[in-house]
Amino acid sequence: MANVNIKFNNKDYLLSCDDGQEESLKKLTKFLDKKYSELKDKLGNIGENKLLLITTIQLIDDYFDLKERVANQKKKLDELKQKFQELRALAIKYKEGKDKEIKKLNDELDNFKKAVDESNSLYESMLDKTTKSLEKILLNTESISKIQ
Repeated sequence: MANVNIKFNNKDYLLSCDDGQEESLKKLTKFLDKKYSELKDKLGNIGENKLLLITTIQLIDDYFDLKERVANQKKKLDELKQKFQELRALAIKYKEGKDKEIKKLNDELDNFKKAVDESNSLYESMLDKTTKSLEKILLNTESISKIQ
């Protein structure tokens, strides 16, 4: 335990605190003394005990207001977190749907490519047969022309 000399309401006090907390205790005491002095200037000399009570009540009021604001902010953050999780779930669902659509389109594209390849092969085969038939006809025509 560490001992700290502090000044409050123009009086010196020796207080104890955990080691390493000395500066924090001085800072808190200085804050309290400032609030006390402000009220004393505002309300006049109404007695030290009453002034300490009013100072304490004001500080507790500030504390509870701050605590309520923090709770409200936490509630808002929780609501935002919930909305974010809902949006995330929707985005994942949307992506999964789009992935399925893309797979279906890729499958259709593959089938179309196969059909085009098969059509090309069939076309080339037909073209070859037609060319051979035309060549035969031309040969036959030349033969008949030579005979006559």
